[in-house]
Amino acid sequence: MFYLPLFHRLQGAQCLVVGGGQTALRKLRWLVRAEAQITVIAPQVDPEIQRMRDAGQLRIERTGFYAEAVHGQLRLVISATNAPEVSEAVFVAALKHGVLVNCVDRTELCTIIFPAIIDRLPILVAVSSMGQSPTLARSVRGWIETRLPQGLGRLAELAGRLRIQVKQGLPNVDERKAYWDSVFDSSAADKAIQGDLKAAVALAEEMLDGQTNSGQILLVGAGPGDPDLITLRGLRAIQTADVLMYDKLVNPALLDYARRDVELVDVGKQGPREEVVGATGWGAAASTPNKIRPTGTTMQAAINQRMVDEAMGGKKVVRLKGGDPFIFGRGGEELLVAAEHGLEVAVVPGITAGMAAASYAGIPLTHRHMSQSVRFLTGHRVVDAENVEWAEWARDDQTLVIYMGLVSLPKIQKRLLAAGRAETTPAVLIENATLTGQREIYGTLKTLPEQVEAAQITGPSVIIVGEVVDVPKQAEKARIAAKNPGQIPL
Repeated sequence: MFYLPLFHRLQGAQCLVVGGGQTALRKLRWLVRAEAQITVIAPQVDPEIQRMRDAGQLRIERTGFYAEAVHGQLRLVISATNAPEVSEAVFVAALKHGVLVNCVDRTELCTIIFPAIIDRLPILVAVSSMGQSPTLARSVRGWIETRLPQGLGRLAELAGRLRIQVKQGLPNVDERKAYWDSVFDSSAADKAIQGDLKAAVALAEEMLDGQTNSGQILLVGAGPGDPDLITLRGLRAIQTADVLMYDKLVNPALLDYARRDVELVDVGKQGPREEVVGATGWGAAASTPNKIRPTGTTMQAAINQRMVDEAMGGKKVVRLKGGDPFIFGRGGEELLVAAEHGLEVAVVPGITAGMAAASYAGIPLTHRHMSQSVRFLTGHRVVDAENVEWAEWARDDQTLVIYMGLVSLPKIQKRLLAAGRAETTPAVLIENATLTGQREIYGTLKTLPEQVEAAQITGPSVIIVGEVVDVPKQAEKARIAAKNPGQIPL
């Protein structure tokens, strides 16, 4: 059966709810928000319904349903009871008087049905399965919920504040539509969603006066590899980008969320040891129909210039970076370059690879009695550090997380040993962190370089050194002991 989706104005309308339990309460909350005149019929009611009555939001008749309770002055009647005969009687009475009726969980006894509602007031999104599967409708609501920011309703408030001003300044309907499209896709919208309506209005007014273009730059952390680990804000940034600049550590699956007309720009740089993209777990290319303009070994200066040029041209540029933009991602350099050109930059954090690799391997980077601190290092530069730093890094009460250390691992090992770190210190290299092909090579500071060479590591990797590396082994022993009480673990 097809149900036409409509939004009803019930302010001041007489509505009847039959039933006083939790099901009735869920419907009543919406009717109260709609400012309807509500009567509840039930021998007993939930305490929350009683509180609504005490607050003057509804009236209660403590009795069973009677047909005379339904009359032609009612706008809506809801049967929220688990007594089938009551719902049937409510339906018959409602049809007799031409009143809209909803009998919960009885689709055949409904002239209207309640959708699953996503509430971003004044934006409401209704999802319906036409009564076939309310559970599925709720699941779809959950999927949509993750895509819509909590502050979405503030965009409507922004539009409301400028509505008259825009109508006067842009008398042509098409011009107004184009203007609002640009505002909702600009930094003004981001400011509004974040709650800074004053700044949002100022930016939107500048756009209306032609004083500024709508170009902006977002530095977005793509996370460690698994596309499900990107933040919701990062995902929304991808979905609204005009230009999407991504590096070789970004999972191509994330590019599929971009607009069909987005310009994709591959800005992946080569490190000291070239890695074949196909060997990292990403696959050969992104499965996207969008035009890709690879730049191969683009240097950072060229990336910075392209990013600035696109933003100065009025485009929304998303610089999508593996992990977090500000942890060995050169995000700070890009931020400063943009600032030098008068451009504002929004930063969307991401889960950095070191933290994600450790978590997926079950390694706590800090742990009482083992590690009171954690240091993030980069293998590209660490071998050239002063000796005084190595002495500090060799402390046995901390954890070292080393990015891009595959090539430098033998040198790092020698420096740490020379600085006093014990040969028996647990260590691990984690390859392709958070992906289905994640691999962990466990050893000690003495043995790890040879083990890694034998394992023929080719994918992006993180090295962790410290006593905490042994925690997963300890946890496994504890699990075995719990399942086999009395047995001495090996």
